[in-house]
Amino acid sequence: MGAIQIDSVNVVVRTHYLPLYSRLGAYPREWLENEAWGKTPSLFEYWGHEASFLPLETQPLLRWRMARAEAGEGSWSGVARFGRERRDYIDGILAEIERRGPVTGADFAEGPRGAPGWWSWSDGKRALEWLFWAGKITTKTRRGFERVYDLTERTLPRAVVESPTPEEPEAQRGLLRIAAQAMGVATERDLRDYFRLPLADARLRISELVEAGELISVDVEGWGRPACLDPAARRPRRITHSALLSPFDNLIWFRERTERLFGVRVRLEIYTPAHKRLHGYYVLPFLQDEAITARVDLKSDRQAGVLRVQAAWSEPDARPDTVEALAAELWRMSAWLGLEGVEVAGKGDLAAALDAALPGAT
Repeated sequence: MGAIQIDSVNVVVRTHYLPLYSRLGAYPREWLENEAWGKTPSLFEYWGHEASFLPLETQPLLRWRMARAEAGEGSWSGVARFGRERRDYIDGILAEIERRGPVTGADFAEGPRGAPGWWSWSDGKRALEWLFWAGKITTKTRRGFERVYDLTERTLPRAVVESPTPEEPEAQRGLLRIAAQAMGVATERDLRDYFRLPLADARLRISELVEAGELISVDVEGWGRPACLDPAARRPRRITHSALLSPFDNLIWFRERTERLFGVRVRLEIYTPAHKRLHGYYVLPFLQDEAITARVDLKSDRQAGVLRVQAAWSEPDARPDTVEALAAELWRMSAWLGLEGVEVAGKGDLAAALDAALPGAT
């Protein structure tokens, strides 16, 4: 996969736990936590696709992004501006972390804040975010969802910290190789979006990989634009697997690609006013073999101990066995979440049939 997107949304479960569940089934969530924050981690946090868990060996491939962020390029505009205007203050925060050890944003909560809202950060939090972008600090662990930061050289294994820094073109080619391996076949836009590479850089690097034979130029029927094939990709004779997909899952996070692959328009409606939502608040598409056949708006009601299906909708590729397969997957997910069952509301064209297919559902 190359990356797992991290997000605070906790309607079903924190979204970063879901992509592994979709592929592995009911794994212990502690596995991911140990790989990210344990004594011998294999993952670290940085800006990959968005905020992401990434394999440690990817860290050198992202140092060019860290260097650009330190120079005021490529990061959020507010963070970059703060870096230009308050570098002495940021250096002071870095020195304090070096002296004190792991810290959180709450440790530097004093000072002026911006306008009310989610991004109403103190100057201390802005400094921490700048240092994170620049690779000076990284996430050592989390308390709830709050990052605990420490110096990168104290957090990552020495072998990673001391590994050579590749030249920017080679690092970008490395990221594109990972993206191509993850997707198998992809357009230029697909490849560029996977690690959010700059347009001009991505085009040049892709052409270099094609020229070197590390990517193969192909045409995909119905796509209407050139694509690249990973030479190692193999198409199985048949795919048989059912999975509910987080809206932040790698398979569907680039909506344009999702429409090309599955003929389904997937949009995140969390920030859409309730009366304008088409399918619901936190909607998970249902992948059934090689097609998306349904989608469900889910919520973990932890107090009641049930997984609530607030809406259930069919897709054009729905099959006669879609409801049965979806019902089975919802039961599996509820058990993995430590819930006692599934309850279905009445919204959506699949709701009644799904309710009937779930023993004990109401």
